[in-house]
Amino acid sequence: MKRVLGAGLLAVGYVCATTAAPRAESALECGVAADMAVVAHSLAREQIDQPKAGAIMARIYDVAESQRGQELMRDILDAAYGAGQGSTAPAAKASGQQFAEELYTTCIKSGGDMDGILGRRS
Repeated sequence: MKRVLGAGLLAVGYVCATTAAPRAESALECGVAADMAVVAHSLAREQIDQPKAGAIMARIYDVAESQRGQELMRDILDAAYGAGQGSTAPAAKASGQQFAEELYTTCIKSGGDMDGILGRRS
């Protein structure tokens, strides 16, 4: 019984972890995320198709070999592009610079957790 319960808790923890935005592991990663936010916001404002924007950002940030980097980039793009469609996301009311500053500040203050800005994936 204890093994089944333990396995169930691990499964729940795994599902919850996969729905959260990747955590930055350093202040440098928070800075890179903020930079990505400026670029993503700019691409969204220029109405570049989101898949094309993703390809552009993947080249700029060289995330092809990093699953975490790809996930973070995708979450940032989703937040930036969601903002352009009447969303109430933080990026909706912000300039690219404001979006980046809010993301960076949240990242630093929360030890790398950016869910408050990027939201959770479903």
